[in-house]
Amino acid sequence: MKKGIHFNLKYFLFSVLLFIVEVVIAVYLSHYQFIRAYLGDVIVVMLIYSLVLTFFDIYHKGRLILGIFIFSVAVEVAQYFHIADRLGFQQGSIPHIVIGNSFSWWDMLCYGVGCVILYGLYQAFKYNKQSS
Repeated sequence: MKKGIHFNLKYFLFSVLLFIVEVVIAVYLSHYQFIRAYLGDVIVVMLIYSLVLTFFDIYHKGRLILGIFIFSVAVEVAQYFHIADRLGFQQGSIPHIVIGNSFSWWDMLCYGVGCVILYGLYQAFKYNKQSS
């Protein structure tokens, strides 16, 4: 199979599902602090993973997961410096919401948990494919 840019319907549909879950959490479950603050951050790394695999055939999934973790931490550090405000995005605007503006060590832990879950699922599916 040739590696590179392509469209993967399975990952696209999974991305849409995860996006809907994230929207439901943000809009309807925001009063449940644990779900909003922690579960959403665990799920968002899975959303990024599935979005990348929707358009790119990545051979080294473990490296992709590590890259997603590094990216997530970089965004969180940018929040510490209020990058959304510094870039001039109005509070409540989509870019401001996507980038965020509140730093939390707990968020980084949740990104790590999400990446560990992803890696575990990747290893399980990889092992399953090899043994079939």
